[in-house]
Amino acid sequence: MNINYTEKTIAIWLLICCATIFAMVILGGVTRLTGSGLSMVVWKPIMGILPPLSQAEWELAFQQYQQFPEYQIKNFHMNLAEFKTIFWFEYAHRLLGRGIGLIFMLPMLFFMFKGMVTKTLAPKLVIMFVLGGLQGLLGWYMVKSGLVDDPHVSQYRLTAHFGLAVIIYGYMFWVAIGLLSSGQKKYRLINFSTITTVLIFVTMLSGGFVAGLKAGWFFNTFPLMNGQWIPDGILNQEPIWRNFFENIITVQFDHRLLATLVFIVTFALWFVAQKTKFPTRIQWGIHIFLIVMLIQITLGISTLLLHVPVFLAAAHQGGALVLFTVALFVTHELCIRQKI
Repeated sequence: MNINYTEKTIAIWLLICCATIFAMVILGGVTRLTGSGLSMVVWKPIMGILPPLSQAEWELAFQQYQQFPEYQIKNFHMNLAEFKTIFWFEYAHRLLGRGIGLIFMLPMLFFMFKGMVTKTLAPKLVIMFVLGGLQGLLGWYMVKSGLVDDPHVSQYRLTAHFGLAVIIYGYMFWVAIGLLSSGQKKYRLINFSTITTVLIFVTMLSGGFVAGLKAGWFFNTFPLMNGQWIPDGILNQEPIWRNFFENIITVQFDHRLLATLVFIVTFALWFVAQKTKFPTRIQWGIHIFLIVMLIQITLGISTLLLHVPVFLAAAHQGGALVLFTVALFVTHELCIRQKI
């Protein structure tokens, strides 16, 4: 493998950015699970770096929060100390988002200024930067949906925000490992692995709808839902398509079904791979793929049965991203590997 110092440096930087996005996804999940996402009602993307520092500033932030439906309908009993708790979660989430922007932008400009970025890599970095900016705007667009009459973030916007984060993460990770790889080999399981990776991503999106509708707080049994394999009311909304995105019963059922498909397909991929002599790197990747999938399924079932405790739910969300990462790695190793 012939990897020069510049490629390795840029790859490490991109992997560091991936790690910060991973942390951002976990923190975003905790922010949602603790009901903290609507605590900052004023958005100052450039100047709003500092949190309230004085008693007067805290009281002003609390007064601003009291003008919106979440306080008036749900948290009218909340005092200033309780408000600070949820505020800090959302503040940390937004501050980390700004930090990721700087961690990406400043080195990118440095590498470009030094002529370390190839002509084929440059547009990829620009795409990442643009997507990151759009992600910030989408985050605020998502929050705005809960600052109207109903203090509830739209499950459509929440899933879009989460999905775009996963896309940015996946694209960045793919480019990074491409810089660390070489060769022209293509293996016959590439299509199987690609389908599995796409299925994992779709399952993650379905999890976004589960989170957005708080569907995990219902039907806390497994494998049956309310004693049924196919629960009543699964298609009781009109038009029918709305059930897949707005019906709590259908959304949870779909997530269970997709997770089961991920289990079957991943196990099938592992089983078929045992009949092929792969390089050690790929063999270990496929073994880890199976192990992570089993852990993720266990986390999902445990989260459901225990009525969505914050720690387990956050671990389940993080596990999904780990599973997606391993799937990307295996898929990349199975496909044609060329220099970026």
